[in-house]
Amino acid sequence: MRGVLFVILLLVLLPHPAKADLKLCNRTSYVLEAATSTIKNTDSLTQGWSRIIPGDCAVAIKGPLAASYLVYAHTSLAHAGPQRAWGGAFPVCVKDSDFVLHQAVTQPYCTAPDTFALPFAPVNFKSRRDWTMDFDETPALPSLTAAQLAGVQRLLGDNGYKVGAIDGKPSKPTGVALADFRAKMKFKPGDGNDVLFTALEKRAQTISAPQGYAVCNDAAEPLLAAIAQTGPGKPSSRGWWRIAPKACARMLATPLTGPVYLLAQKLGGAALVTGNEKFCTTAIAFEVENRGNCAARGLNESGFVSTAGRGLAGYLVHIGAQGLVR
Repeated sequence: MRGVLFVILLLVLLPHPAKADLKLCNRTSYVLEAATSTIKNTDSLTQGWSRIIPGDCAVAIKGPLAASYLVYAHTSLAHAGPQRAWGGAFPVCVKDSDFVLHQAVTQPYCTAPDTFALPFAPVNFKSRRDWTMDFDETPALPSLTAAQLAGVQRLLGDNGYKVGAIDGKPSKPTGVALADFRAKMKFKPGDGNDVLFTALEKRAQTISAPQGYAVCNDAAEPLLAAIAQTGPGKPSSRGWWRIAPKACARMLATPLTGPVYLLAQKLGGAALVTGNEKFCTTAIAFEVENRGNCAARGLNESGFVSTAGRGLAGYLVHIGAQGLVR
């Protein structure tokens, strides 16, 4: 078992020629999605999301560093519990799906479609031509190798396995769980860590629920989604989230306190997910209180379906080409 763990989880750190880049290294036990913003004079170029598995590094900015840089990262929706984020105090516009945005630094609001602001942190690269920035967690893991094993442990836990402490140290429960997962996935002998993490993350998204409420678009075309709630407080509905193919959007970040209703449609208006619970909507982005007298208030009335209820910390919905998958 120790031999199997060693072969599967060893991160080989070979020397590489020095390059003038901004690199982001994941020394946490979470799969991270990172975004960067490059600021020159009064213009900014923001792009994301770069997926960085535990124990790995990614080049975020290629070439010699010669501007100001901001960075933000959050955990994958595959992880149960509250979403973790690494950022700062500088609001920068982003999208839920992969994106590239040009924007004036002095622009006060996110005006591009489907954009919203997240708090980025500055990168202090000390006027060097290249820089490596680490994402850490508390307590800190001692190395990238430990982060890699801790990441496997966490994702095995998200997949329902009992692995004990997520500490980046080899253990019998981790080895047994990993061997069982590899057997179930029917991995080929040459499949490495990328294949392992992709399979662990993908399967966790089908059985694990992150804190709050999120919707994933499994179809090949973008969709529009809206949610509604009946409490606490007044009933309300809001939308639209535009969700790109193979992307997810987190609509609520806190534990659920009551039923959550969902409406989803194609960009042309054809319904994908609908139901018998009526709430008010509009054709453009909206947030509406109360659920009655929609027409009298100049609003549309649409049918939502109940997807989650009180007592759940989180719920993850998948929508396919034919409608609700989960």
